[in-house]
Amino acid sequence: VADKLLNDVDLRIYVHDNYGKGFMKKCSMSPDAYIQMALQLAYYRDAGKFCLTYEASMTRLFREGRTETVRPCTIESADWVKAMENSSTSIEERYRLMRLAADQHQRGYQDAMIGKGIDRHLFCLYVVSKYLEVDSPFLKEVLSEPWKLSTSQTPHGQTSKIDLKKHPNCISVGGGFGPVADDGYGVSYIIAGEDLLFFHISSKTSSPETDSSRFARRIEKALADIKDLMTSYKKQEGQKNGSK
Repeated sequence: VADKLLNDVDLRIYVHDNYGKGFMKKCSMSPDAYIQMALQLAYYRDAGKFCLTYEASMTRLFREGRTETVRPCTIESADWVKAMENSSTSIEERYRLMRLAADQHQRGYQDAMIGKGIDRHLFCLYVVSKYLEVDSPFLKEVLSEPWKLSTSQTPHGQTSKIDLKKHPNCISVGGGFGPVADDGYGVSYIIAGEDLLFFHISSKTSSPETDSSRFARRIEKALADIKDLMTSYKKQEGQKNGSK
């Protein structure tokens, strides 16, 4: 049984060293929101559709707080992805939609951190309904929907005893987790430095719908396209200001 489970794991570790949180911060954007938008674009290109996406958020502001769910696939992120895939959409419009999507993601993340998330609330209602033996078709449907893209930012908890600038080859890529759905992906990402990101991409070998190496290439392309968008917009704005 163990060998069967092990052989069904399709794991790909992708090291992105073209840029990291340094460039993202120069864009005045949350690195987490930036990466989540890249994952939305990557998944759409991989599957040709959007999916229910899970991101873990901490609730440590509360005593015995654990986690809450952030849902990165929003109306705003979908609008931006569609704009990126539409060749007739202008750079200005793509940039505007990217900002809206990233801001919406940050609001959702912050709401989850302060106890304003929805998923744990729904789960509590489900537990109460079971206790009271009350059937709830709504809760059954909502809580049974598959998370085809399960994601989480993993803290880079490497020891400070090693000077990673002097010894970049000693940077740990950390760990990851498996997919939640049989035909989905599990993506753990680590923001390891100003110019370094790690992605642990996992799926099931038995699924004909997924391929971890292919998805890694989708992420690479998405990150490159977002950088091109940001630099192109900045260049255009600079030219406009220079012509005034």
